[in-house]
Amino acid sequence: MATKKSAVKDLTNGSPVKLILGFALPLLLGMLFQQFYSMVDTIIVGKFLGAKALAAVGSTGSINFMIVGFCMGVCSGFAIPVAQMFGAGDRKALCRYVGNGAVLAGILSVVMTVLVCIWCRDILILMKTPSDILDGAYAYIFVIFLGIPLMVLYNQTSAIMRSLGDSRSPLIFLGISSILNIVLDLALVRPMGVAGTAWATIIAQGVSGFLCLFYMKKKFTILAFTREDWKLHKHYVLNLCNMGIPMGLQYSITAIGSVILQTAVNGLGSTAVASVTAAGKISMFCCCPFDALGSTMATYAGQNVGAKKMDRVNTGILTSSIIGSVYSVVILGVMFLWSRQISLLFVDASETVILDQARQMLLINMVFYIPLTLVNVVRFTVQGMGFSKFAILAGVCEMIGRSVVAFFLVPYFGYTAVCFASPVAWILADLFLVPAYLYCAKTLRSLFEKNAQMM
Repeated sequence: MATKKSAVKDLTNGSPVKLILGFALPLLLGMLFQQFYSMVDTIIVGKFLGAKALAAVGSTGSINFMIVGFCMGVCSGFAIPVAQMFGAGDRKALCRYVGNGAVLAGILSVVMTVLVCIWCRDILILMKTPSDILDGAYAYIFVIFLGIPLMVLYNQTSAIMRSLGDSRSPLIFLGISSILNIVLDLALVRPMGVAGTAWATIIAQGVSGFLCLFYMKKKFTILAFTREDWKLHKHYVLNLCNMGIPMGLQYSITAIGSVILQTAVNGLGSTAVASVTAAGKISMFCCCPFDALGSTMATYAGQNVGAKKMDRVNTGILTSSIIGSVYSVVILGVMFLWSRQISLLFVDASETVILDQARQMLLINMVFYIPLTLVNVVRFTVQGMGFSKFAILAGVCEMIGRSVVAFFLVPYFGYTAVCFASPVAWILADLFLVPAYLYCAKTLRSLFEKNAQMM
């Protein structure tokens, strides 16, 4: 398969440790950039507009994750057949999957934007968003939802680039957009309030998306499209939907549990909402290595399954799990020493209750980061192997965990119960995912052996 060496990367040969680290590190930096400018949004809101505005933005986090997460999951799922066809060396099918996936992603973005913009205020009311922050929450999330097409553009193009082994170029473009986002934050937050930070976010995402698109057209010679590649074909559409929709639903179903939990937190008042917001932003930043390892394993597993190399998939899971576990211990130590000081980025030192509650949530969650490592590594590996429907069931496990805590524990134990919601969700997901992976690996081995005997 003739491709430019700088544009694509084969993950089916060579040391799994070196390949995983080499692929994951640029991906990690990209995610850190994303979380950095998201964190800057929050810092600017908290420092410039106050704790109420911080709570308003934070109260939208779960619904944002449910809607935007669905779109991101679908885009990631659409890239899995691309990785598999690249590993198998089937250039024609690869281009068909990219073309059909682009058309489907465009349709998805328009439909989702119209629906959620119409209903987002009603959803916030249904979630019992405190009345003193409702207007701010609506002003912020409405703009974010308007930017869904731009978000889909970036996630679709960057997912395709990663599926072909290039995790570095999206990092560069994301770095550019991160700087732009911060500049726009500072320029727009005072005249436009919380809506200004939302506009900054979607404009920056749009810039990174178009940069990825232009780069792909110029550098990825493997993507030599014909007119036929852009026509929807039943075979490719079904396979793309079979991969993308379950991954999107996995995010959304997981987020349903977060929405239910957020509703319970909203009932504790705006101070609790602000505490969860501050802790959540720090936690999302700290969780980037797990997300990077997971996304790496989706591509790594996809290419190696395409090449029928299951032993390398097993080695990849072990390698990624060890890397994530070591990091879990290190970050727990760091946050034990400095979590309160880091929380001061979001609120003034006078907000002692928010600072104490944010520290409590961070430390309780980080004790359980090794189970979170397995959630990300195993789930994305299973998806990369082509069994994306299992991701839905893993999401159901997480939803059940957070919902049980929200319904039965938060009313009695208050904020402390909120801190244990995610650990409960992670453990339940692992109890499902580990046996699921063993089943998927056994199924593929049997299929490969059967195909080999028939040849």
